[in-house]
Amino acid sequence: MAQKKTSTQNPSAPDLSDIESMGYEEAREELVRTVAQLEAGGTALEESLALWERGAALANRCEQWLDGARERLEAARERREEAQGEDSSEGAEPVS
Repeated sequence: MAQKKTSTQNPSAPDLSDIESMGYEEAREELVRTVAQLEAGGTALEESLALWERGAALANRCEQWLDGARERLEAARERREEAQGEDSSEGAEPVS
């Protein structure tokens, strides 16, 4: 069985540094697998804690991606509204 990396700050904590480079789909798929493994049970306490920590980090990564997507959508909507406002004001006569 492959040996798991541990954090240098806490030797018993899993290394979560790879999660920061994950895309949304990759993080979500691993989160689903991690939850399934936790729900299946049968793991030792230490492994369960490591899975829980990794699952929480994966959930946070997914949330970061979703927040970023939400911000991009809001920015696109604002640009569209501004463009529509400019289009409607171009045909208007100046108010004296």
